[in-house]
Amino acid sequence: MLLDQQYLFAPGPTPIPDRVKAAMNQPMIAHRSQEFPTLLEDVATRLMPVFGSENPVTVLAGSGTSALEAAAANVIEENDVVVVVVAGAFGDRFASICETFGANVHRLNIEWGAACKPEQLEECLQSIPKEIKAVFVTYCETSTGVLNPIKDLGEVVKRFTNALYIVDGVSCIGAVPVDMKEWNIDILVSGSQKALMLPPGLAFVAMNDTAREVIRNCKAKRFYLDLNRYLASYETDKSTPFTPAVSLIYGAQEVCRMFEEEGFENVIKRHLLLKEMVREGLKAIELPLLTADKDASPTVTAVRTIDGPSKQIKKMLKDKFAITVGGGQKKLKGEIFRIGHMGYCTPFDVIKVLGSIEMTLKFLEGKDVLGIAVKRAEEVWMEHV
Repeated sequence: MLLDQQYLFAPGPTPIPDRVKAAMNQPMIAHRSQEFPTLLEDVATRLMPVFGSENPVTVLAGSGTSALEAAAANVIEENDVVVVVVAGAFGDRFASICETFGANVHRLNIEWGAACKPEQLEECLQSIPKEIKAVFVTYCETSTGVLNPIKDLGEVVKRFTNALYIVDGVSCIGAVPVDMKEWNIDILVSGSQKALMLPPGLAFVAMNDTAREVIRNCKAKRFYLDLNRYLASYETDKSTPFTPAVSLIYGAQEVCRMFEEEGFENVIKRHLLLKEMVREGLKAIELPLLTADKDASPTVTAVRTIDGPSKQIKKMLKDKFAITVGGGQKKLKGEIFRIGHMGYCTPFDVIKVLGSIEMTLKFLEGKDVLGIAVKRAEEVWMEHV
């Protein structure tokens, strides 16, 4: 087979559309030129409906984690009380970032593979006697494939506290619905290399006016990730305080065009279809899934392994079929593999990865599963055609 052709089904980075690659390959412009402010403003405003934001989206040069850190660094002062919902590796990362900045962190630990229930968050918030500065929640927990009920959790946050509601949307923004005002979100962050169909290197922060006021008055020290600098530069001359990733921003502009051409509601529906095809196909060959259907993310699916470690399945998919999937993280390492189906992904791609999994199980375990997962996924697809 053509081993130089690789198929990326990791939970990130994800495949890049050819037209986005072409956009990023445009001649470089100076970031202090007359052209750059027009580019940045175009991207910052066209991303607003994707983030459900009423304000332009702030663009940083950095990974998704830099956006998480920015959300914490610009809000937390020493000994501030915060609550972090920890339902997987990235909720744990959010908590660690908050601890680094001196917060008094209350971790709401949720079983890995389950979503946080509003009543669990309510109980946690009511058990804390001190004023809570912020509540941090992960929209899609990449390590488990769980989608938390962000709207419902936001209602709980605002009903019982005056805290900021800060949401990590790194592995799902660009594939899911979100409305910051309706859902009570004050800060929403994301990264470029997931559903936004770009290489790693851009981070995004959407803030409402309440969050901007808190950030403006926060006394904590920060420099590169000081969002006040970014907001001031944008408001003054539609620029950035530090060197931006110009080529990636050109790519983001093209991604916005693609969303608009498909229609963002259709983007959301496509991801729901991909999720259903993957999950129903895997169920048909009796591969157990980590998450229940009601908690499942439309961007990544976590699969438990029955016989043998997941690394055998991962290795064979890579070696024989040039397909890359993700493994488990932290306490799920060796127990699951994860299929990314977000961004530049179609039902045909799902057929491809399911067929390869069928053949891998046949090679490794002799299971007579050829065609079963693919057939079930095709049946799901037919229901939507």
